[in-house]
Amino acid sequence: MSLSGKSALVTGGGSGTGAAIALTLAEAGAAVTICGRRAAPLDAVAAGHAGIRPAVCDVTEEAAVARLMAEAAPDIVVANAGASESAPFVKTELDAFRRMVEVNLVGSFLTLREGARAMQGKPWGRLIAIASTAGLKGYPYVAPYSAAKHGVVGMVKSVALELARKGVTANAVCPGFLDTEMTDRSIAKIVEKTGRSPEEARAALEATNPMHRLVPPEDVAKTVLWLCSEGTDMITGQCISVSGGET
Repeated sequence: MSLSGKSALVTGGGSGTGAAIALTLAEAGAAVTICGRRAAPLDAVAAGHAGIRPAVCDVTEEAAVARLMAEAAPDIVVANAGASESAPFVKTELDAFRRMVEVNLVGSFLTLREGARAMQGKPWGRLIAIASTAGLKGYPYVAPYSAAKHGVVGMVKSVALELARKGVTANAVCPGFLDTEMTDRSIAKIVEKTGRSPEEARAALEATNPMHRLVPPEDVAKTVLWLCSEGTDMITGQCISVSGGET
């Protein structure tokens, strides 16, 4: 398939899943803008493909997101930027809860809203949120993160209904534990808190997946590409689990 002539914007595009999504869309012919808070990782990803342009932007800053979206005028918007923290629920500070909601839910809201505004009048558009299996179920020690991702899922379902007759689809892709830097940080936290070895901590996360593997970011990227392909116009308001059969 070809996305030649299409433009895309991917938030959190400087590493991990966002970088994989940007590269996959660029290789399909899209002109891709990636954004994040740090220039160096964005520049490194952009150096890997001529079709990728970096832009520094904090997705929790309303005016900055609006400016970037106006510049990029995207046909495809992927709200991928996110962060995770863990703690027992009774020890979770209010500031930690607010951080998780701000980056994961507010950031996705601003990205999708400004994306929808940029697509007004276009005959075709794709709004895609990278949520999580934590948006479909619960996990211990990540209640604020799970709450934020559940919010993303609910938002996507509502947006899909509003845009159903406008040529724009809205869907969420929900990976399990990914083989990315974010999971590496989770493993380090488990090691610090429990005294397990890194291998034991990784195995514990892999065990949540029926395949006993972490999810490759490329699988998420190819799911995003599929949602942008021909024959997916009727797929909207869906939450597609990329998790090796996890329920």
